[in-house]
Amino acid sequence: MPRWTTRRPPLLRFEGWIAGLGTCSGTRIVLGHWQHSPFGPFSDVMLERPEGERLLLAPTRQTADFIAGTYVFDTVRVVPVRVRIADGSWTVTAGPLQLRFVAGRRGPLGLLLRALPGTLVRRPAWSTLTDWPARLLLRGVRTRGSAGAGRREWYGARDLRPIRVISASFEGADLGATSSVEPPVRFGFGSVPRKPSLTRVTTTVALGPG
Repeated sequence: MPRWTTRRPPLLRFEGWIAGLGTCSGTRIVLGHWQHSPFGPFSDVMLERPEGERLLLAPTRQTADFIAGTYVFDTVRVVPVRVRIADGSWTVTAGPLQLRFVAGRRGPLGLLLRALPGTLVRRPAWSTLTDWPARLLLRGVRTRGSAGAGRREWYGARDLRPIRVISASFEGADLGATSSVEPPVRFGFGSVPRKPSLTRVTTTVALGPG
């Protein structure tokens, strides 16, 4: 008798930081700074403009294609994306975007997340368990969901710090002071926390059929 087996889809892991913040001009920004990934270390930026345009700034065609296949954008640009971190200050240059912010001190939730074992947080089952608490504590945040091309995603947070100071410009125009991420961004199944924040995260992506 033949034996039938069900093959699990491949899992890809991204380890790094996600910064989510709004500006008084209405532009919302999501920075992904990935220290370990299937593509090596890289950073990318997702922006949603006040009029609703969703823009991806990615450093290579390979990363741009993968991210655009996972999330939804109106415009994709392949541009150099550089991130410099010094004494808690982050400086980001990504094509038309210039961004600088400072991470503040951890609150109780950040201290709790930082104390969790990394081996636990990396498991998709943990992200499934924390999805409802995340929805209740952080409006708009989801820790699991469906993505493009039949993919599924899990987010395991390992640290959380507020973003206190920001300067940002896009195509030379000042975007204004820091503000809440309101309305939530619409790249995928969930948004970032409403309050500007920097989250250390493990993102696991299960590839879809084919």
